[in-house]
Amino acid sequence: MPNYTLKIRQATIEDLAALQAIGRVTFSESYSDGNTEENMAAYLDEGFSEGKLKTELQNKNSQFYFAEKDGEIIGYLKVNFGNAQSEKEDPNSIEIERIYVLQKYHGKKVGAFLYEQALAIAKARKSPYLWLGVWEMNPRAIRFYEKNGFVEYGEHIFQLGDDAQRDVLMKKMLPNLFEK
Repeated sequence: MPNYTLKIRQATIEDLAALQAIGRVTFSESYSDGNTEENMAAYLDEGFSEGKLKTELQNKNSQFYFAEKDGEIIGYLKVNFGNAQSEKEDPNSIEIERIYVLQKYHGKKVGAFLYEQALAIAKARKSPYLWLGVWEMNPRAIRFYEKNGFVEYGEHIFQLGDDAQRDVLMKKMLPNLFEK
């Protein structure tokens, strides 16, 4: 783990502005290089609008968690259950919809810290598996998930502005997580 203390906390509706800020910054840092300014602006306006985030924060089948260092939000996690999942999956499975970390903290185990939170949620919920979609043009994220036992099982389209992009669907079965 990093040589500083990370804390995790669940985001609430009172965190709407902070969630919007970290979401916009981390998404921009992650995807601006591979996309047009117009498509990025369209997605940031829609995907991180106050209305959309408020609805997501109030959905009982979605949860957001912040990774904090010295009170600063440096990354976040979003998980979905049941009908909040972006694909029709086992209602007991858990979708990791987002793990995003500020670029200056890439390679410092913050993503792994957030991933561990997703695993803890899966254990508490006795979920049979975790799944996610990751952009095919994001080899760093694909390697991270492969290293953590995820395997490719399909694909879906992620709409970024007017660009239909291919996401690789990855799954990690969790059969041994609940035996103890």
